[in-house]
Amino acid sequence: MSVGGDVIQGAKGDRFHVPKRRDAVQNHEKLLVAARAVIAERGIDAPLEEIARRADVGIATLYRNFASRDELVQALFERSMDEVDMLLAEIGGEDTAWESLVNFMDRLGLWLLADPAMPTIVTRIGIIDPDRRPAMRFTGATTALVAQAQADGDLRKDVTAIDIVLLATMLGSIGRYGDEYITQWRRQLDIVLDGLRPAGSPRGSLAAGPVDLDSYHRMLRRSPADA
Repeated sequence: MSVGGDVIQGAKGDRFHVPKRRDAVQNHEKLLVAARAVIAERGIDAPLEEIARRADVGIATLYRNFASRDELVQALFERSMDEVDMLLAEIGGEDTAWESLVNFMDRLGLWLLADPAMPTIVTRIGIIDPDRRPAMRFTGATTALVAQAQADGDLRKDVTAIDIVLLATMLGSIGRYGDEYITQWRRQLDIVLDGLRPAGSPRGSLAAGPVDLDSYHRMLRRSPADA
């Protein structure tokens, strides 16, 4: 995704693009990285001043890059969609459709674990631009895989592509609790995958042991800012 620059008009009316200076490009990138982190910790309405401080730039630099909070959110969304497109390009080369679906859920969940700000960004995009349909990126990539896995007898007949996306998204939300709970995400993914298989399918072992009651209570008390 381009980070832009200035469009100027020459003496003869020609318009041409002047790329941003290297330091301006670096500031743009630092602001996006900082915004992701701060939004994950403090929510979509986190102070822009805190984002600028975390990026080690002044608030004026933030506004030179993003004229408003909504413009910043849109830039974060577009960056994330670029990452989604790269993720989806790597799905589908497995031996079976079921294995491709497992890989999709695994990759999408890991991506969400690494970017816990994403759900709240998508929610705000739905308010800024109601015509956006980001879920179509996922369902478009999985609909044919779901149909083939069902035809192969590897997936329950009543499961839809939207079910697959929703389940992966829910599992990915455990990322807000921090890295130490990622092993639990793997365990929950194994449980979900078993539930997606037709009756009588073989079941594998779970990836990790269960969380004990004290650990679960610590998870519930943990704020996103602690992660």
